[in-house]
Amino acid sequence: MTPGARLQAAIEILDTIRAGRPAEQALTNWGRGNRFAGSKDRAAIRDHVFDCLRCLRSFAHLGGRDDGRGLVLGLLRAAGTDPATLFTGTGYAPPALTDADTPNPASMPRGVALDCPDWLLPYFERSLGAKADPVLRALRQRAPVVLRVNLARVTVGQAAERLAQDGMDTRPVPLAHTALQVTGNARRIRQSGAFLDGWVELQDAASQAVLAELDDLAGQQVLDYCAGGGGKALAMAAAGAHVTAHDADPARMKDLPARAARAGAGISVQPRVEGRFDLVMTDVPCSGCGAWRRAPEGKWALTGAKLAELQDVQARILTEAWDHVRPGGTLAYATCSLLDEENIQQVEAFVSRTRKASLARHRRFTPLDGGDGFYIAIIFKQS
Repeated sequence: MTPGARLQAAIEILDTIRAGRPAEQALTNWGRGNRFAGSKDRAAIRDHVFDCLRCLRSFAHLGGRDDGRGLVLGLLRAAGTDPATLFTGTGYAPPALTDADTPNPASMPRGVALDCPDWLLPYFERSLGAKADPVLRALRQRAPVVLRVNLARVTVGQAAERLAQDGMDTRPVPLAHTALQVTGNARRIRQSGAFLDGWVELQDAASQAVLAELDDLAGQQVLDYCAGGGGKALAMAAAGAHVTAHDADPARMKDLPARAARAGAGISVQPRVEGRFDLVMTDVPCSGCGAWRRAPEGKWALTGAKLAELQDVQARILTEAWDHVRPGGTLAYATCSLLDEENIQQVEAFVSRTRKASLARHRRFTPLDGGDGFYIAIIFKQS
């Protein structure tokens, strides 16, 4: 496909997304209907689509309209590319420019320039203070591709060497001692020997760093109460914990047994859970605003009502999970949110209403630290 044809495909997919179709579904459906597109074409189109979703407001401003065509015009103008060189109407490229494709002449309001819904700006300001704008600017960019090295099998150096043999360049990530950022040929990861043999797993650096906030896991009985795909369960097992994985929707854990087998991790997957544990990890449902680089649709789908609903779910999970913590054990509360309403305020409210609960420590990570936005609090259960 020509560069122009890739842009036209992105326009069509964006229009489908703007009409209500989830991004991944729209991309998959387009690929199935256009099997002539090679892997490089599909990758380039995907990048165009997600770049536009991350920067929806600013690209619409630059494009003069908020449909797929306007967003792609904004994408090109933001990159300093003259759209007329690609909007030619030939070779499946987008039709040539018209008067309707003129950029918005007004200066961008703050929320537009930061690609943040206006109603959320005060939340970021209260939670992050002077860091609010730099963090929001960081969330407009693509996220790095990061791997977690399975230290139960290999060292970070051994993993990096094997990845290099498979043609992938990496570098350590200071935020987490188990992390390697892939700096070249990242699309080869799932076909690499290091991945297939369970030496590495895809996991954001901040997601790895929150686990470093836990106490020594060796020999501990751990319950991952909101396991999802199992990334944290696998990491805790690699650190020597005996992990039981649970999720309210067991279907989310369908790939975990295979992932655990590949990693050599003995994880017990339980749709129902009983008993008490030394540590209960709760990576709760949240706004996901710390991971908007990876899932930008959530930025535009979130509402005040949805945020309030999520806070109710978080409070309920904390109460449920507390019953599975043994006296003298700990409850870890984690989100991929940057908002105090989902983080410290939620934890302080829980501790204030719960007997024998005390906040031991908590920490927030932002994209300025080198990973996604994450939060973790360690809550101690007195004997």
